[in-house]
Amino acid sequence: MMMEASFDTEESFDDPSCLAPQPPGSVSPAKRQITEVKETKITINCVTFPLPGEGPEQQLLKPNEWSYCDYFWADRKDPQGAAHVTGFEVLLQKQLKGKQLQKEMAEFIHERIKIEEEYAKNLSKLSLSPLAAQEEGTLGEAWTQLKKSLHDEAEVHLKFSNKLHTEVEKPLLTFRGDNFKKDLKKYDHHIADLRKQLASRFAGVEKARKALADRQKDLEVKTQQLEVKLSNKTEEDIKKARRKSTQAGDDLMRCLDLYNQTQSKWFEEMVTTSMELEKLEVERVEWVQQHLRQYTTLRHETDMFNQSTVEPVDQLLQSMDPAKDRELWVKENKTGEVRPVDLDI
Repeated sequence: MMMEASFDTEESFDDPSCLAPQPPGSVSPAKRQITEVKETKITINCVTFPLPGEGPEQQLLKPNEWSYCDYFWADRKDPQGAAHVTGFEVLLQKQLKGKQLQKEMAEFIHERIKIEEEYAKNLSKLSLSPLAAQEEGTLGEAWTQLKKSLHDEAEVHLKFSNKLHTEVEKPLLTFRGDNFKKDLKKYDHHIADLRKQLASRFAGVEKARKALADRQKDLEVKTQQLEVKLSNKTEEDIKKARRKSTQAGDDLMRCLDLYNQTQSKWFEEMVTTSMELEKLEVERVEWVQQHLRQYTTLRHETDMFNQSTVEPVDQLLQSMDPAKDRELWVKENKTGEVRPVDLDI
């Protein structure tokens, strides 16, 4: 069975703008996909993480629960290509897969219903068979009841198939209709937009970082030129360069603040939305559990009713009496009770 198509997401995290410039001779940013921001931190696809062993130990948001909100922050390579798949996309695919598997369960129950219906049809047909219809006596009664039990059993299986359709197949098939995928797309677009904003903020940080480095280098060069008197630059030029350097530093701090605010917003929405998806998955599993248990309940009931159809047959078989059968047959078919005697001379 083919899985439902995944979402079309415009977001791409392979943008080199997400990565800090590398020194000459190093691996290119597009290939590394990793930027060291500080010695204690690392930025991967525009999301900043602490390096292992650096800083205080991170506590789980929901300890001992294996909650979605604690385990899907990083991106991973798409097995089918070089693109990255976000942790949130993995959670969305889990929801789509669950819906598809539930549909397959409904198809399985549908096939079970067809088997029951065919079985009921054949039992009913067999119950009308004229074979051994002329059997008499208590054996004849038991044989007639056995054939009748097939008709009763056919009714039981037909009822079972009808209940399977209304109480198991249909609920599995209709749980979370066509709008469910649209709702998932809303989640997808919302989180993807936040990642795009984060990428944009990170690009602003890198641009501001480069501008500061250029301003500092310009200030250093002008200061050295003034000290060795290789230029007629005045102290006013130095002050101007220092002001530009200070302004560039302020711009960098502002960009860093905007980036951190955006990342914090993304973090909060990731927690909220992933926990909502977790809740949806619990609801799905419990829904399937409820209706599969209904399947087993109906199956037990079918066995019980089938047993009740056989009970009269058992009773008649237990009460069978060959001597009585002989008596009944003799009374009905006797031709005379006077025995012959010897002929006298």
